[in-house]
Parts: sequence; C-alpha cells; structure tokens
Amino acid sequence: MDEHKALDYALAVMKNLNLIIILYMGILIFNCLWGYVQENSALEFLSRIDTIPPAPWKIPVIAVMTYSGCLLLMGIRGLGGISLISKVAVEMTLCFLVSYLLGFGYNGMLLLVLADTMGDIPKMKRQLPFAAVICMLYLVVDFDLFSIYHHIIPFDTYLEYYQRDSRAALLGILNVAASLNTLIFIIYMVLLVRTQMNEKERIMSLNAQLNTANDELQRANVRLEEYARESVKMTETRERNRLAREIHDTLGHALTGIITGIEACTALMDVAPEATKIQLSAIAEVARQGVTDVRRSVKALRPDALEKFDLENAISRTINEICTATSAEIEYICEARLDCFTEDEEDVIYRIVQESITNAIRHGKADYIRISIRREQEMLKIGIKDNGIGCADIKKGFGLHHMEERLSMLNGSLSYDGRDGFEVKAAIPIRWGNGGTER
Repeated sequence: MDEHKALDYALAVMKNLNLIIILYMGILIFNCLWGYVQENSALEFLSRIDTIPPAPWKIPVIAVMTYSGCLLLMGIRGLGGISLISKVAVEMTLCFLVSYLLGFGYNGMLLLVLADTMGDIPKMKRQLPFAAVICMLYLVVDFDLFSIYHHIIPFDTYLEYYQRDSRAALLGILNVAASLNTLIFIIYMVLLVRTQMNEKERIMSLNAQLNTANDELQRANVRLEEYARESVKMTETRERNRLAREIHDTLGHALTGIITGIEACTALMDVAPEATKIQLSAIAEVARQGVTDVRRSVKALRPDALEKFDLENAISRTINEICTATSAEIEYICEARLDCFTEDEEDVIYRIVQESITNAIRHGKADYIRISIRREQEMLKIGIKDNGIGCADIKKGFGLHHMEERLSMLNGSLSYDGRDGFEVKAAIPIRWGNGGTER
C-alpha cells in the first residue's frame, strides 16, 4: 500500500473509531438518565451530583454534532499561517466541548486533532509548537481539574446506574476502544515520520540528480563550445582555401595572358610594329586587371599558416632572403621560446615580423632593421625598429590594419611610432603558462 494512502486510511479509522466511542458514551449517558426517569429514581441520582443534567437526548445529539463539526473542519486542507492556527484552535475547542459533554470520560479526540495537524504541516519546525500545545491540552483535560471551577457530572457517575458486572464490562469496552485509538495514533505517527523521511530522501536524491544533470549540461556546453570553435576554424579553412584558389586562378590567368602576349609581340616586333603596340596595350590592360583582381582577393584573404618550417626557422629564412635580395642589414635577437605557440599565434608573430620588414624597406627606405622578441612575465613582446625616413602623420594602410586585426583576435595590442625611423611594438598574451621558460 502506498504510504500516503496508508496515512489516509489510518486517519479515517481514527475518525470513525472516535465517532463510535462518542456515540457509545452518549448512548450510555442517555440510557442512564432515561432509566432514572422511568424508574422514578431521579431524586436519588440528583442527590449524588452538584448540577442538573440536560435532557437525556441532548448529550449524545450535541456531542455527535459537535464532533461532526470538528470532522468537517479537518476536511479543509491547504491552510497555512494564521488560518492554520485558527483551524487548530477551533478543532481543540470542539473536542474539549465533546469531552465536557461526556463528563471528561474520554479525550482521545485530541489525538485525532494532533494527527490531522501533523499531516497538514510538512515541516518539522512548524509541527513542534502545535504538537506541544495539543499534548498539553490532552494532559490537562481531566475531570478533577475542571470540576474545581465548574460543576460537572463525571462519566463514572452516569455508569453507577448499571450493575457492577455490567458497569465493568461497559468500561472494559470503552477502555479497549480508547487503547485502540491510541494504538492507531501511534501507527499513524510512525507512518508519518517514515513518509516525511522518505520524502526528504527523495528530495535529496532529486537534488543530487539535478546536480548531476547540471554537471552533464555544463560538460555538454563545453563540448558544444569546442565544436563551435572547431566549426569556425573549419569554416575559416574552407574560406581560406577558396580564396587561395581564386587568387591562384586569377593570377594564373593574368600571367598566362601576359606570357602569351609577350611571345606574340616578340614575333611581331620586326614585321608589324603597329600591331606590336596594340598587343602591348592589351597586355598592359590584362596586367592591370590581374593586379586589381589579386588586390581584391588579398583584402579578403587571411592566410594564417606556416606550412614548411617551424616559427623560428621561418622568421630566420625570411630575414636571410630579405638580406640577400636587398642591401638592408637586419639584426635579429630572440630571447624567448617560439616552439610552444598554437598555429594561430605563430601565424600572427610571423606576419607581424614579415609585414614590418616589408614596410621598412618599401616605404621607409631603411637599410638597417632591428628585430627583438622577448618574454616579459606572461606576455610576448615583439619590437621592430628601422632607420628609415619615418612618418610623422601615420595613416593606417592595409598592413597596419591587418596586424591590429590579427592581434585583437589573440587579445594582443599594437603600437607604432614614426618620429625617428619607424618602430612597431606588439604584445601577445602567452596562453601556455609556465611551460615555456625563457632562454
């Protein structure tokens, strides 16, 4: 049987059992008073008591009606706060009136009120005050205590109407019923405590499952973020390859046209000078269009890979090639490890060095360039300074804009100064921690 159904069943049994006990006691009192009237011995009964009893039929009827009102009030659920206090106070008052009508011969209805109240209140901290008050009333509902202040006919006095053996049997039946009510109350409370403990365990289990689900959700979010980053990287790679193919096709087409046109001019130069001029004009147009197409593709393309060499070798080879092809002297000083960076970081470092060298020679007309790479705490510092003509009014072109864009993707920074030659300073956060020691 479900625990909640068992609680409802036990409470229903207590309600019906108390109704039977009240009805049983009321009938005994009614039979006693009616018997004295029928036997004309009412004066003898009145001489043993301190107050005049009500009409015989009133005691069982009023007691049952009062108890029925208490049961009706118990059927009201979901009350809280002041309303619950009022509800319990009225129930206790009605039970007290029933016990008063029955000569305080039975007060088991208060156990029913206590059981019903404990079932209405889910939290133990709120249950204790109500339980204490009801238990206190249960203990003090006694004939000897209240007879001091008010004349009451005790239930035992009513039973004196019956013969000794009959009286003992009737009291035995009442005591058995009262004990059974107490036993059912104990069973109800045990079931209630067990149910509340199970509910607490179930809530704790649900909280644990919720925490587990949250952990799973966080791990899923991490995996989703990783997938998103991989997806972005793959998309960038596909776009990069597409643009590379576009440049290849555009430049290949232009160069093929130029080569073919030059060969034609070589053949026509001696025999048809005018035709050669026309052909050269066409070649110039093809070259201009090719340059335009390549510039358009380069502006959209962000090549970010070092395909053949590691970063340090790539930088060294680039410097050597520039020194061989030009008269510039390049001093290269590297005081940090360059083998612990990701591909994106390597690309940015390489392109900054490459672009700075190109700008120094092409725009600054420099013949001396100093490149330094070092680590300061958790930052990689790159400095490139030349002895060129400099630039007092710097207008960012594609090169500087491209370097800033690349560095911003790594949370880095770029600064430059053109007052004395031209100097570029870049700072990149080192994300691999203490694994790369300075050398």
